[in-house]
Amino acid sequence: MDFRNNGTEESELYHAQTHLYKHVYNFISSMALKSATELGTADAIHSHGKPMTLSELASALKLHPSKVGVLYRFMRLLTHNGFFTKATVASQNGKEETAYALTPPSKLLIRRGSTCLAPIVKGALHSSSLDMWHSSNKWFTEDKELSLFESTTGESYWDFLNSDFDLLRLFQEAMTADSQMFKLGLKRCKHVFEGLSSLVDVGVFDQPQVVANLTETDNSNLVGGDMFKSIPSADAVFLKWVQHDWNDEHPVKIFKNCKEAISRKGKNGKVIIIDIAIDEASDDRDLTELKLDFDLVMLTINGKEREQKEWEKLIYDAGFSSYKITPVFGFKSLIEVYP
Repeated sequence: MDFRNNGTEESELYHAQTHLYKHVYNFISSMALKSATELGTADAIHSHGKPMTLSELASALKLHPSKVGVLYRFMRLLTHNGFFTKATVASQNGKEETAYALTPPSKLLIRRGSTCLAPIVKGALHSSSLDMWHSSNKWFTEDKELSLFESTTGESYWDFLNSDFDLLRLFQEAMTADSQMFKLGLKRCKHVFEGLSSLVDVGVFDQPQVVANLTETDNSNLVGGDMFKSIPSADAVFLKWVQHDWNDEHPVKIFKNCKEAISRKGKNGKVIIIDIAIDEASDDRDLTELKLDFDLVMLTINGKEREQKEWEKLIYDAGFSSYKITPVFGFKSLIEVYP
């Protein structure tokens, strides 16, 4: 290629290089976010009550003076990525100085906040979630129907999780954090639950030995069981981020058990699902990319995120007559399924 005579091709080549390198080094942004979360950067700025200068932030984080320059470079990238914003403040000697303030995304990292997603950051970027990707080429060439996680570790993700108390606790904290966001969306979905006198939350319908250690409330009863065998009868069944854990065979089985569970309600029963519905035609680029990222995350444990046509097939294969998908929880949707 003669760049002297073809400036357009040269420009396209450099643009392609930038695109390639950006995706190669995207993990750096994730690791910088992980570091900021572990340091408690958002907590420090929040506790300060106003924008913090670099020296104030380094002092609050108890960093060695040699790390102030390092902190600046981390904050420069995280600010560029929208997690912090810069303000100008007057220093003690009267000169102007740059200070850092929180943005909506970094406010989600405040540990004592009403909605804290710090456990999601720690869980998603834990070594157990990342190390297996180094074995993806070996996995692709294997003649075995194993998930990437199982191919790499020799056990299923769920067995691994249940054998490591600290990791299990981190997973549970991450799921609790995600549920905080879900509660916000519920305020707009009260109509979905109107007329229901009973509801089974399959997310807490667990093995008897797990349920035995939980505490009931005035309006809830904890029942042990196996959702692949049967689900207790109710007016509605609730599935929050359950079906994406499995390939297509298991979700159909779960749906059939849901249909049996709501049969006493007749045509007024329903299944209420909170899950991802991939919609490349309607979603913007960033939202689509997030959903597709989640799909590959679930792929590593033999799960999947689904497009509308895939949801439709599962629903109809299980014997339901109709459904409705409503994007209402950020990147997740409300899916109502009717007998």
